[in-house]
Amino acid sequence: MIPNYTNVHLKFKLDNLSYTYEDLMEVAYSYVKEGLPYQYELGNFLLDWLDDKDYVIVKTSGSTGKPKKLKIKKEAMVNSAIATGDFFNLKPGNKVLHCLPSNFIAGKMMIVRAIILGLELDMVEPSVLPRIDYEKDYDFCAFTPMQLKNFAKYLKSIKTVIVGGGRVSNAIIDLIKDKKPHVYETYGMTETVSHIAVKKLNNFLGQEEEQYFATLPGIKLSQDERGCLVIDAPNLSDSKIVTNDIVELKSDSSFEWLGRYDNVVNSGGVKLFPEQIESKLQDKIKGEFFIASKEDDTLGEKLILVIEGNKNDIDDTIFEGLEKYEKPKEIYAISKFKETTSGKIHRKKTLEALNLV
Repeated sequence: MIPNYTNVHLKFKLDNLSYTYEDLMEVAYSYVKEGLPYQYELGNFLLDWLDDKDYVIVKTSGSTGKPKKLKIKKEAMVNSAIATGDFFNLKPGNKVLHCLPSNFIAGKMMIVRAIILGLELDMVEPSVLPRIDYEKDYDFCAFTPMQLKNFAKYLKSIKTVIVGGGRVSNAIIDLIKDKKPHVYETYGMTETVSHIAVKKLNNFLGQEEEQYFATLPGIKLSQDERGCLVIDAPNLSDSKIVTNDIVELKSDSSFEWLGRYDNVVNSGGVKLFPEQIESKLQDKIKGEFFIASKEDDTLGEKLILVIEGNKNDIDDTIFEGLEKYEKPKEIYAISKFKETTSGKIHRKKTLEALNLV
């Protein structure tokens, strides 16, 4: 069982009451028994956190394959919380907004940070536009890209924002570029116990946005033979974590993310990164979309564009500015993308629905 941290002050906006560490078991049972779905998830996690095991079971998002259940050591979660607190200078009594689902690692870590760092945590129901007290100021919050987009005009009430779990488009960056908070894009996964690297997205107070991800202290990076990122984080994992993310290393603590190894397209001998092409198209296509491939007798793999909606809405002029090999050869449309349980686009299942794999 984890140490009995007593420097704890949790405040849940739900009932505006504060709890010590010793009160958490009673709170957990009450949320499991009577809570709404998001409260039930919180209660279940607290019961897991307070039991005698030295680990918790966490589900992966399933965005790149079938969701998995992983054992994450509580000690690693504590270390991750402390690293985040040190990096963002979070202090006991700081006010934190929690608007993520508590059944995935990002939401669980918001709770752990509050417990370990002695933060005041206001929890609201997860939604694309969280309903909060706009007159209240917060020191820290974690958003998904969609939440950040919808919440952009209210950001003045938050000092520091982190965003993860999906692509942050140029349109979103433009919305927050000159806003008051410090906004950071995060890189991480369930295996790394939330984020292990961050990249500043805006230039509040004249601090320029950053081009590359930089790791939190105590983490070293390398690459395998595929060019994929390898993470050495002894405080988070007993062994090195080999990812499927292709990167360009700038140092052993910074990198540029290029795309997923699983998604790389080899078209006529040219290696293409769908995510890099998507970044060039994201301001030209209003709805959801992604770049993929299908088998081709001549090229081996043919680049395609898959959109949510009506392909008649797509004009060939959107491909201007792309390199010759980056231009999709065909466009496919589907009324609604298949999604993971965490709301991310499930590329493989969407392609299966279109009979493309």
